[in-house]
Amino acid sequence: MKADARLRIPKARIAVLIGPNGEIKRQLEQITATDITIDSTDGLVILESKEETEDPLAVWKARDITQAIGRGFSPQRAFALLDDDVYLRIINLEEFGSSPNQIRRLKGRVIGQGGKTRRNIEELTDTFVAVMGNTISVIGEVESQQVAVNAIVRLLRGAEHSTVNRYLNTQRRQLKRRKALELWHPLGPDATD
Repeated sequence: MKADARLRIPKARIAVLIGPNGEIKRQLEQITATDITIDSTDGLVILESKEETEDPLAVWKARDITQAIGRGFSPQRAFALLDDDVYLRIINLEEFGSSPNQIRRLKGRVIGQGGKTRRNIEELTDTFVAVMGNTISVIGEVESQQVAVNAIVRLLRGAEHSTVNRYLNTQRRQLKRRKALELWHPLGPDATD
């Protein structure tokens, strides 16, 4: 059974989705076994699975990758969503402020001077963060992504950068400790005693 998905991306991101000589679109179609139709006049993207598609989630992966590119991620970062353990999360800044000045200030808090805050969040959580339009998006594994989202929400609610950095460092140590324990367990992370 064929599946399809439809979404709109900003017109400014259509060229990125297509790529030089159609390379990104073609690569996405090949990897996910989908057909992608792009209407460059209004940004509508239609993704349809091919008959030979074996992965029932392929069209949804293609949709998430397309949405990530539309939200400002490079195709290379968006392709991380092919991994079954990696997800996209989008935070709407209009939930924290409504005026253009408030949105600009909120984006500035998350980006930081010279991009330092955003880079710090990415490095300490092993995630990718994109700020575009009225959204901030995060790509990563569930636990790491949740830590990054929590840090971003704290900044959006007015927390001091130093407080958020302490939170990130504490969470980083806890995530590393949990992963080390999972690797150490002789029967694997899902084993019970």
